[in-house]
Amino acid sequence: MSRPRLVATDLDGTLVRSDGTVSPRSARVLADLDARGVPVVFVTARPLRWMDELWPMVGEHGLAIVSNGAILYDVTHRAVREVRGLEPAAGLAVVDAIAAALPAATFAFESVDGLRVDERYVDVEGTGEETARGPLAELWTAPAVKLLVRDLDADPEELRRAVFEAVGDAAVATWSVDHLLEISAPGVTKAATLARVATELGVEAADVVAFGDMPNDLPMLRWAGTPYAVANAHPDVLAAGRVAPSNDDDGVARVLEELFGP
Repeated sequence: MSRPRLVATDLDGTLVRSDGTVSPRSARVLADLDARGVPVVFVTARPLRWMDELWPMVGEHGLAIVSNGAILYDVTHRAVREVRGLEPAAGLAVVDAIAAALPAATFAFESVDGLRVDERYVDVEGTGEETARGPLAELWTAPAVKLLVRDLDADPEELRRAVFEAVGDAAVATWSVDHLLEISAPGVTKAATLARVATELGVEAADVVAFGDMPNDLPMLRWAGTPYAVANAHPDVLAAGRVAPSNDDDGVARVLEELFGP
């Protein structure tokens, strides 16, 4: 196998260990790739505000694709390069369609500057990070990087089925944890943004190695020439390509050491 020209990796459950850290081994491998001039793109569903804690662990260079592809972020200059958001009218129409199918569903939406939630939305993570709470029709005045749909009582598979059916082609629905769906603007996925980055860098898909663990990583893994699921990945992802050791066993770092050598 020839050496890849670009590395793309999901974070949580893939590069990041279960304790929320990036191991010294992984950090060392990333620093080595940076020194060699190999582009590394961090590709995550995380909102931008959850990234600050990771920059010291993953390095100060490179690009990050955040919020499932809606934001392209320049890590070196700490600057947003691109935002592809869901417009208010289109987003509220999606909310109405989902609410008609799932009356118990609650909603929130992410913007570059924070999280806005409806009156019933439950902050199960206990982050207390909401910027505003109220009717979404009043709060949603600018494009959102993603819409969140939560139902803590619904069967996860039924919730996903109903949301996917309600959304249809009006937007892109995906998920990475049970009881929560994430919805992006039409055409916005991790894969689509990564493909644009690769084109900008003059890199073909065949020369990209990518790592992931959950269904929201599948489009990226199917696009990349050399896809890896970590061993702890969702079964659907494990079936999509090669299998690397788990996130807690430094799977990404171990594969990159094999691909790039000492």
